[in-house]
Amino acid sequence: MSNDTPSSAEPLEKLPNAMVRELKTRAQKLDPVIKVGHAGLTPELIKSLDQALELHELVKVKFTGLKEQKHELFPILASSTRSHLVWTIGHCAILFRRRPHPDAKNK
Repeated sequence: MSNDTPSSAEPLEKLPNAMVRELKTRAQKLDPVIKVGHAGLTPELIKSLDQALELHELVKVKFTGLKEQKHELFPILASSTRSHLVWTIGHCAILFRRRPHPDAKNK
């Protein structure tokens, strides 16, 4: 993996239950932004997902291929992008990564 992806040195904090419920509600209205096909979790797909998370925070990923392996691949997607796996439903995963606060860069 390239240096463009966030470091996985620190574990992510667990999201509060109220926030998970709110994210699930928001996710129901989302269309998939990323589709995982038979090529699998390529570096390009991970980079695209990383960019989508930067832009949207909450992203729906749909598996159109590798459906039998999706349960093993969902957590890999989350850890590769340092995001939270909020929910899985059918062939979709909902990932969330909070945008950094603009003030955080100044500290």
